[in-house]
Amino acid sequence: MKQKKNVTTALTYVALIIGSIIMVFPFVWMLLTAFKTNAEVMQIPPTILPSNWNFSSFAKAVDLLPFGNLYFNTALMIFLRVLCAVVFCSMAGYAFAKLNFKGKNILFTLVIVQQMIPGQIFIIPQYQMIAKMGMTDTIFSLVFPGIVSAFGTFFLRQAYMGIPNEVAEAAYLDGCTRWQTFTKIMFPLTKSSIAALSVFTAVFAYTDLMWPLVANTNINSTTLSAGLSSLNGQFSTNYPVLMARSLQCFRWLCCTCASRDISSKAWQ
Repeated sequence: MKQKKNVTTALTYVALIIGSIIMVFPFVWMLLTAFKTNAEVMQIPPTILPSNWNFSSFAKAVDLLPFGNLYFNTALMIFLRVLCAVVFCSMAGYAFAKLNFKGKNILFTLVIVQQMIPGQIFIIPQYQMIAKMGMTDTIFSLVFPGIVSAFGTFFLRQAYMGIPNEVAEAAYLDGCTRWQTFTKIMFPLTKSSIAALSVFTAVFAYTDLMWPLVANTNINSTTLSAGLSSLNGQFSTNYPVLMARSLQCFRWLCCTCASRDISSKAWQ
C-alpha cells in the first residue's frame, strides 16, 4: 500500500509539472521572441533561444504607439468600471435580496437572462446609443458597457442573501432608514465580496478587445489591448516588437493585480 501511494504521488507530481510547463511556455516564448530579429522569428524550424540578443524591439515598440495615452485610458477605464460596478451592483443586489417591490422577480429574471446571452449581441445597440450621444472616441464610451453589470448584480445579491434579515430589522429598531441600513450596516458586511467583484471587473475590463476597437477608432483614445492589436499587420507582423510591447503590458498588469490583491486583503 505504501509503494502504491508513492507511485500515485509521483504520477501526480509529474502531471502537475507537465501542466505547469504547458502553462508557462507561452510566456517564456513571448519573452524570448522579444529578443529575436523578425527574420529569426519566421525561420523554419524555429529556434528557442535567439542567436543574437536584440534589444531594439523595445525601443521601436515605444515609438510606434502613444503608450502613455494607452496606459492612462486603460487605467481610467478600469477604475471607472470598478467604481460603477461597486456602486450600482451593490444597490441593485441589496434591492433584489432584501427589499420587496412589485415586479422584483421579473426584473431579476431579466438579469439572469442577460447573463445567458453572449455579450457580442449588445455591441451594435450599445454603439448606436454612443453614436447618437456623440460620445465615440471618449473615455465614457469605454466605460459605457460596464456601467451596469448583470454578473455583479447577481454576485452581490447572493452576498446580501447570506446576511440574516435580523441584522436589518435590528437597524430599523435603532432608528435607521433603509438608506442608512444599506450604507452603514449591510454594505460594510460585504467588503470581501466587493473586493472579489472589483478584481473580476478589472480583469474583464483589461481583457476587453472588441468593444474598444468598435467604439474608439482614434489610437489616442483607445486601450492597451486595442492598441497592441494595431501592431498586428494585415500581411506581415513584426513579432519581436509586438512581443516586446506585450511583455511590458503583461508586467503592468501583474503590478496592477498585485496592488489590487494587497488592497483586497486590506479590505478583508
